[in-house]
Amino acid sequence: MALIVTQDGSHSIFAEQYGVTYHSKYGAVTESAHVFIDAGLRFKAVVEPQLAILEVGFGTGLNAYMTWLEAERRNLQVQYTTLEAYPIETEEARLFNFAEQLRVPGRQADFERLHTCAWGRTLKLSEHFTLLKKRIRLENFRAAGAFDLIYFDAFAPQAQPELWTEAIFERLFAALRPEGVLVTYCAKGNFKRTLKKVGFAVERLPGPPGKREMTRAQKDGAPST
Repeated sequence: MALIVTQDGSHSIFAEQYGVTYHSKYGAVTESAHVFIDAGLRFKAVVEPQLAILEVGFGTGLNAYMTWLEAERRNLQVQYTTLEAYPIETEEARLFNFAEQLRVPGRQADFERLHTCAWGRTLKLSEHFTLLKKRIRLENFRAAGAFDLIYFDAFAPQAQPELWTEAIFERLFAALRPEGVLVTYCAKGNFKRTLKKVGFAVERLPGPPGKREMTRAQKDGAPST
C-alpha cells in the first residue's frame, strides 16, 4: 500500500483493491477528530462517562488511537470493539506518523500496540481503554443492545456498496442501546433515507475539510431533519 501525506501532515494509505484512500486527503487526523471524536465521543461523553464503542473499519488504527488518548484526557471508561476483515501489515502501521502529529511522540509504542496485540481477545490497554479487535466481515457480525456509539468508517458507498445497505443498518440499529449514536463522514441522500427507514433520527452536521456535511444518527433520538 502506498503511504500518503494528507494536507494536515498526517499519513494515510491508498487501498488499491477499492481505489480509495483510508482517510481524507484533506487531513487524516483532522477528519477523524471532526467526525468521530468531536461529533461522536465528545457528544456522548457529556452524559456518559462509561462508553461501549463499536468501530466499523479498524483500518490504520487512527480512530482507536485518538479515542484511547481522548478517554485518558476526559477520564472516561471506554470499551472499544473494532471490526476489520483485512488488517494492514504491522510493518506498514509502524510507518504512520500519528503520534507525532497528535503531539504525543512518546506514545508511539502504544499506537503500535493497537496493531500488534491479539485479535479476538479483550485487552485492557490502560485504566481508561479496553480493546477487542475482531477479524470479521461486517455482514457476519451481530450484537444486540451492546453499544452506546458506533463509528461507521467503512470505505465509501461507491467502493463497498455491500456495507451501506438497509440490512446492515438494521443490524447496527439493533446493536445500539437506547439513545445510542452512529457517526460517519457520509452524508449522501440515499444513505440518510436508509437510516431514517430503519428507525434512526438523522442529524446533518458540518463536515470536515473537503466535505460540506457529515451525519450523526441517534436511536430513539430527536426528530429527523
